[in-house]
Amino acid sequence: MAEQTVQWEYRVLTVGSVLSGAKDGQVEATLNEWGLEGWEAVNVYTSISSSKAILVAKRQVTAASRRLRSLP
Repeated sequence: MAEQTVQWEYRVLTVGSVLSGAKDGQVEATLNEWGLEGWEAVNVYTSISSSKAILVAKRQVTAASRRLRSLP
C-alpha cells in the first residue's frame, strides 16, 4: 500500500502595533481561536527592532479546507 504524504497549510499573522506592541491577551485570544479551527502554533516570535509578535501556525490540509481555499 502506498504511503500518503501529509500536506500542510500555514497561517502567519503579525499582532500588535508600533505604539503598543503585542498584548498577551491579544496573542492568547488569537491562538485560542486558531486552535478551535484546527491550527497548531509552530512559532511565536518578535523581531529585534519591533515589539509586534509574529504568529505562525499550521494545520493538515483536508478535503474541506481544500474546498474553502478554492472558493473565490
